[in-house]
Amino acid sequence: MNIGCCRYESVVLIGSTTGIPQVNFPNTMRSVRTQIDRHRHLRLLPIRKTLAGYAVPALKADLRAGSNVALLAFPQSMAYAAIAGLPIEYGLFGAIVASVVAPIFSGSRFIAAGPTNATAVLVFGSLLSLNFVDPADRVAVIPLVVLLTGLLLIVGAFLKVAALVQYVSRSVIAGYITAAAFYIIVNQIKMVLGFDFTLPPGGTVIDVIRLTVENLPQTHVPTLFLSVTSGLFFWLTSRLTRGWPLVGITLVLFSALAAAGTHLLHLPGWDEVRTLSAVQATDWQVGIPRISPELIAQIANVAMVLAFICMLEGCSIGKTLAARSGEKIDLNQEIFGLGMSNIACACLQGMPASGSLTRSQLNVTSGAQTAWSTMFCGLICGAGIFLFGSLIAYIPVSVLGVLVVAIGLSLINRHVLRVIWTSTRSDRIVLITTFTAALLASLDFAIILGAGVSILLFLRKAAQPELVEYTHDEEGGFKPMAKGDQGSTPEISIVHVEGDLFFGASELFRDQMRRACAKPNLKVVILKMRNAHHLDATSVLALEDLARFMQSSGRSLLISEARPDAIEIFQNSGLLTVLGQDNLFPDDPTNLTLSTSRALRRAMTYLDGREAEVKIFLGGSKKPDSDPDA
Repeated sequence: MNIGCCRYESVVLIGSTTGIPQVNFPNTMRSVRTQIDRHRHLRLLPIRKTLAGYAVPALKADLRAGSNVALLAFPQSMAYAAIAGLPIEYGLFGAIVASVVAPIFSGSRFIAAGPTNATAVLVFGSLLSLNFVDPADRVAVIPLVVLLTGLLLIVGAFLKVAALVQYVSRSVIAGYITAAAFYIIVNQIKMVLGFDFTLPPGGTVIDVIRLTVENLPQTHVPTLFLSVTSGLFFWLTSRLTRGWPLVGITLVLFSALAAAGTHLLHLPGWDEVRTLSAVQATDWQVGIPRISPELIAQIANVAMVLAFICMLEGCSIGKTLAARSGEKIDLNQEIFGLGMSNIACACLQGMPASGSLTRSQLNVTSGAQTAWSTMFCGLICGAGIFLFGSLIAYIPVSVLGVLVVAIGLSLINRHVLRVIWTSTRSDRIVLITTFTAALLASLDFAIILGAGVSILLFLRKAAQPELVEYTHDEEGGFKPMAKGDQGSTPEISIVHVEGDLFFGASELFRDQMRRACAKPNLKVVILKMRNAHHLDATSVLALEDLARFMQSSGRSLLISEARPDAIEIFQNSGLLTVLGQDNLFPDDPTNLTLSTSRALRRAMTYLDGREAEVKIFLGGSKKPDSDPDA
């Protein structure tokens, strides 16, 4: 087979070992810029837009949806406060404030803001990690944590970070959520069994398990009875009914049962059943969190992870529900709304607010027409505190603990875990790392570590180019060259570079290219770079070293099919001066072979126009795409 005047001899594969599709970051960033141009400025009060033409049918639909969500949000917020280890009123006040404030600044009906299981568990873990704060004063730190979270969300909204959330590995999130579920279940067992203990400063989930086992002889029988019966009731009714507010129903029924056993039947030991404290709306405190530079330095990492979780939850919920409805949503505006709601919660005795999947789905399926539906939910919850806040004192702690355990169990998605476990070895490593770090250290550290490991494993796979030489078989096709078979020695090598040439791959690329260029008869190497992505300073320096290496031995390096972005990098970095203007051949999208043909003609001038043997390097992978561990 002839290529111009050059005889085709063999093929060598060089490429990245990523067993996953290449991410076209230039196109991605152009898409991000398009989104930014489309929503160049955040709107301050987008809720005003819904007032134009707001009619009675929409008002009725929003009231109905808000009422349905309030029936879920009221008991759910108490459960999340219990998960976080905070007084019940923090969850209730947070649900009210976030439901009212967030839609004012987001303008969307797709995200119902308030306490969530993910943020609640993270708050619980952060409280345990505050070794520098006296245990009695740890709750007082929460307003500052919530304030910092809100400020970080607002900064993220103005920086348009919503599009970057998609680059977080699902394995990290699954490991974090599974560990959070384990945290929830383990920390509620003492409530379910009717005893309590104090966790030592810096205690981990292992300490919780140890203390739980040690205190098992202290189990309170009436409390255990309420826990078992309420758990069975919730489990059975959840399978027989759909759409009922079972959390609220269970709390009401078994609060009545506990009160009857204590005050009417005077059953032995029932007066020792622990109940929640009453919540009085008149005790609602308003104030600016105490700001301390030393304290901010200690809790900054917790606030950053909380802001990250809020963005992740809000964006995923908003995109999913908006797509189902066939509508568009400005995710950065939603992040702005979550940020403002967290700042309000910090000043109004609320816990961190994020987007709730269950409440958001219920809001949409209940027929909500505008963002006013979630505001009505908050107002209804506020009215509930005024009317029924004193009755919260009749709710048994154990019954609420059972419902919290049910919430924890619902977080464990066996299908997602099975897919992650069976997909790739990297996914398994990330999942195990995140889960283990959460149990042995803290949740905020675990999610940072998991994300870091995920990135490192990706870079490791993306940075392992491999040379595989192919030769002709009997049928005229190609086969891998047998070990020890050196094949022919070409005078011109055409290197088709595919994949990533970022900093992680550049060193290996340079070393392997040096070995490929070490054959004595090789005079010219042509790098085809149409499909080479992510060039950076390290890859440019590697190409410069390769050019100087060849020039030192009287040989030449040519580059063909160079895209405009690569040419700009070559010019700005000075590589073009080392390479030589005549040795760079820009890509021509209208004629895909023209650039390399010109490079070949240029190569022939180095050989005085005589016929030359050619070796061609094509892009490939070290492992086939079907390899599950790729």
